[in-house]
Amino acid sequence: MSALLEITGLGVEFPTRRGLIRAAHDVNLSVNPGEVLGLVGESGAGKSTIGAAIIDLLERPGRVSAGSIVFEGEELRGKSEAQMRRIRGDRIGMIFQDPQTSLNPLLTIGDQLVETIEKTMGVRGPQATSRAIELLEHVGITEARARLKAYPHQFSGGMRQRVVIALALAGDPDLVIADEPTTALDVSIQAQILDLLKQLCRERELGVIIVTHDIGVIATIADRVAVMYRGEIVETGAVAQILGAPAHAYTKSLIAAVPRADRRLHRFTSVDYIEGDATPFRRIDIANHWLGASADHRGGGAAIEIENADLSFILQRAVLPKNRRMLKAVDDVTLTIREGETFGLVGESGSGKSTVARLIAGLHRPDSGAIRILGQDVSSRPKAPEARAARRALQMIFQDPYSSLNARMRVLDIVAEPIRFYRTAGSETEVRRIIDDLLDHVGLGAAAALRYPHEFSGGQRQRISIARALACRPRILICDEPTSALDVSVQATILNLLKDLQEELGLTMLFISHDLPVIRQMCDRVAVMRHGAICEIAETEQLFAAPAHEYTKHLLGLMPSMELLGPVDSE
Repeated sequence: MSALLEITGLGVEFPTRRGLIRAAHDVNLSVNPGEVLGLVGESGAGKSTIGAAIIDLLERPGRVSAGSIVFEGEELRGKSEAQMRRIRGDRIGMIFQDPQTSLNPLLTIGDQLVETIEKTMGVRGPQATSRAIELLEHVGITEARARLKAYPHQFSGGMRQRVVIALALAGDPDLVIADEPTTALDVSIQAQILDLLKQLCRERELGVIIVTHDIGVIATIADRVAVMYRGEIVETGAVAQILGAPAHAYTKSLIAAVPRADRRLHRFTSVDYIEGDATPFRRIDIANHWLGASADHRGGGAAIEIENADLSFILQRAVLPKNRRMLKAVDDVTLTIREGETFGLVGESGSGKSTVARLIAGLHRPDSGAIRILGQDVSSRPKAPEARAARRALQMIFQDPYSSLNARMRVLDIVAEPIRFYRTAGSETEVRRIIDDLLDHVGLGAAAALRYPHEFSGGQRQRISIARALACRPRILICDEPTSALDVSVQATILNLLKDLQEELGLTMLFISHDLPVIRQMCDRVAVMRHGAICEIAETEQLFAAPAHEYTKHLLGLMPSMELLGPVDSE
């Protein structure tokens, strides 16, 4: 069988004022019809650059500097923009990472699909509309004719990704490049998208290149895998061989960093290649340190208590109550989080996990029920001095380290903001001493204080967020998907840091995630949410070994299979 795509000796470079950046060097890849090739590696490894180079969508002044890209026997290098426009969409489809930004919010789904069909297939009017309906049905969207009139914001994340897949298939291509198609999707939606891609690959004899940093996705869908590191392919082979018995040291360390779903380990295995300028976690003498103020209260009682909490949002306002549309975001939730424990909250997107966190943090107020933090009722009298003092003992680490930091502020001012707000330091000299100590403590070093967020990687930014959260000497941390936007190796580093801080400072952590293997490694107890309600609360090992609720069994059954991974070292 001749290869659908053959890449030989590919080089990609970006000229900058500071010199030439080689984003890809001597890359050799091939894809056959009906085959899924996984392209895996860290952010910055060059994975997405390869996909963009194939369809000539490199950001200028980036350019292909060497090598050959042969598609269906035809050399793509040197083709004009007009020629590449006829190939894109018609013969090569692209599924982009974020369906929210790759769809036009001002146009209906139907308008966008019909426009693409008209340009790639040359059909018009009712014929193009019928093709659009057929595509939506093919990717699993029900009531397709009615949904043509909907706008992107009226779809869930998983449904938007299905629309993006439909757009990629609109020209009936022979090759599809999927760039991180399941990032930030929960386990059930991820399973649906991967099943859909596998089905389309079989039915249409599509060649698929799936670009991802998620080893679980590779294990689930790929036939072969190529591992990239710093712009080079370091290892290529069948999935079972690469994941089960990797030969390259980088591949071994990358696979070792994958959170295990089959057993609990004390620590995550870190990859040393990524954050070269980060220093190791530095333990302190907690009894004689200013951070120790939060550790003096380890009482073993209840840190957070939620009792019969309800919260609804208005979807459609109306004068008559019967005409109003309401969404029950939190439905009679009752749970207790003990001091010093890490409590996990899992569920699909829209299940109410983050809404519960916002209730605890005071960003929402419950319609009914009670919320107590360290014994203080913070829901009935949220502005009372006791409630304010209790909330001050609680801080949040948010999901996206890129948008949760002010890009116009130096790290010094970002971390100092809560100290200045709560006036926990007497002078600016003391503020600076505390900031330097915090940055050193989370492994960035005091020199980071004078830099801006854009000068740091995703993992380093999340360390800044952790330092900011610790600046108030909290007793409780709410971690809302703190690693979902990070590569597996950077994730391991951040989760190890959180484990160390929790153990050292006696912190109570509410850990929210849709990543079940991470939950197993991090949490003492877990609550499973669905449609705003708690389905099950159990000790972590009990929940993974013998789940009681049918929905919990369903979620655990959707986890990507890791059977191909090599044996884990015992601890």
